[in-house]
Amino acid sequence: MFRLAHLSDPHVPPETAPLRRELVSKRALGWINWRRSRHRIHRRDVLDALTGDLEHQSPDHIAVTGDLAIVSTASEWQSCRLWLQSLGPPDHVSLVPGNHDAYTRRAIPGTALAWREYMAGDPDTAAHSGFPYLRRRGPLAIIGCSSAVVSAPFMATGRIGRDQIARLKPLLRDLAHEGLFRVVLVHHTPIRTHGDRYRRMTDARAFRALLGDCGAELVLHGHEHRASLHWIAGPRQPVPVVGVPSASALEHGSKPGAQYNLYEVSGNAGAWTCRLRTRGFIGGELQELQETTLFENGQSTAPGGDFRAI
Repeated sequence: MFRLAHLSDPHVPPETAPLRRELVSKRALGWINWRRSRHRIHRRDVLDALTGDLEHQSPDHIAVTGDLAIVSTASEWQSCRLWLQSLGPPDHVSLVPGNHDAYTRRAIPGTALAWREYMAGDPDTAAHSGFPYLRRRGPLAIIGCSSAVVSAPFMATGRIGRDQIARLKPLLRDLAHEGLFRVVLVHHTPIRTHGDRYRRMTDARAFRALLGDCGAELVLHGHEHRASLHWIAGPRQPVPVVGVPSASALEHGSKPGAQYNLYEVSGNAGAWTCRLRTRGFIGGELQELQETTLFENGQSTAPGGDFRAI
């Protein structure tokens, strides 16, 4: 059995305030928002408690689906790198960036350099640098995609883009022929959510069409700060799309406290079993929250219906 942990949106609290020259345009608005309210919600002590609990579970690999930063300044890049190192070495932790990590145009190459070993494929693969990247871990093929693009103030949209989608198509098909359990990592959800035009993946329809054509065994995302499970149609089996709340959040409003997911994968192609365990905070206590079976001996547990309608 292979055990994959997934957490997202840690929003690692910065140790120092940004330099004045860094607080221009969208960064200034984001920092004001952080200082007014968000710093009370996203707490380092919560994040450390959650990752400490995750460490006790001894997963074989850890996936992090973006939004490490707040406004993505140079000092944050280093703080987030130290946090990644606390999770594990680069070959044990797979990362994709989120919209907060791409807060400005300069932030994209900055994070790509600071966190490069965590966002690189295996050296012996064609998909080694850039996105999508590929890592083979046990029976898993971990495919890292980036939906992180610079967006206007008050916007948090993402986009996969035609180039990534074009590279993903043969990659997913080849990995299916290898009989691997394909796990796609992305920050933004490819599922339509309540018509939120300001936070959506703008090319979600094209991404869903790709999955409908090529399939995958699991799609993991963050961004919504909520726990979610949706299914979309695949060529043979429905594809589970699973979101996880922020890894550093206190319970607030309708949003849950910090959580992470642990996937236990066994079996082989055509006969996969995948169980999902969720651990996190509820009522201020960190505990086991639920257990869900996604596949049992190759059979999906998805409800009946037209999954393409999602």
